[in-house]
Amino acid sequence: MHEIGIVRQIVRTVEDFAKEHDVKRVDAVVVDCGELSLVIPKYLKDIYPAVIEGTILEHAELIVNETPGLAECDDCDEIFNVVEHKGYCPNCGSFNKTVLSGRDCTIREIRIAESQ
Repeated sequence: MHEIGIVRQIVRTVEDFAKEHDVKRVDAVVVDCGELSLVIPKYLKDIYPAVIEGTILEHAELIVNETPGLAECDDCDEIFNVVEHKGYCPNCGSFNKTVLSGRDCTIREIRIAESQ
């Protein structure tokens, strides 16, 4: 389960941001997790409470958005969802593709209290 390392990195990144911008409380962290990233959103959410204990994120919600894994067919230029079509182009049946999105797992947003 590499998700624990990902959550730890999220905590480090948010703590660095908080120090740099004098943030005292984080309300939520929004993460975009691609379908092709090999990161399982449920595991991120499951491990999150244990990793954030004693950090600035201790009371912050984790919101995980799953982003689609899109590709362009190298043979017919069709753009399609890789997972939905099991890697094959729905237009021509080719397996030759260039992945366009869905490989990343990134912090999209850090929500802080407005009163800070």
